[in-house]
Amino acid sequence: MDKSKIRELFTIIKKPIITDKTTKLLENNQYCFQVDPRVDKSKIKEAIEYIFDVKVIKVNTCHQPLKKRTVGRFTGYRAHYKKAIVTLSKNDKINLFSED
Repeated sequence: MDKSKIRELFTIIKKPIITDKTTKLLENNQYCFQVDPRVDKSKIKEAIEYIFDVKVIKVNTCHQPLKKRTVGRFTGYRAHYKKAIVTLSKNDKINLFSED
């Protein structure tokens, strides 16, 4: 792979989403990531497989709705993002929590 392709794969995945609901999904070998809203499932699969060196079985995506936020007297909306739930094969695992 050339450097521009590798750089593109690393910009697709923004960060992992760690909540109570997503930690329960870890039991089923499913991981949640915040991804670029413009990419499709095949690019997400390619990026996860390259970055973490795992085998992806399935990718589910959803666009999160805008949420209204008020800070003091100012009202606005949280930034829009796309959530990807990635299912891995039984033998693979991603370590989201450091062992230190």
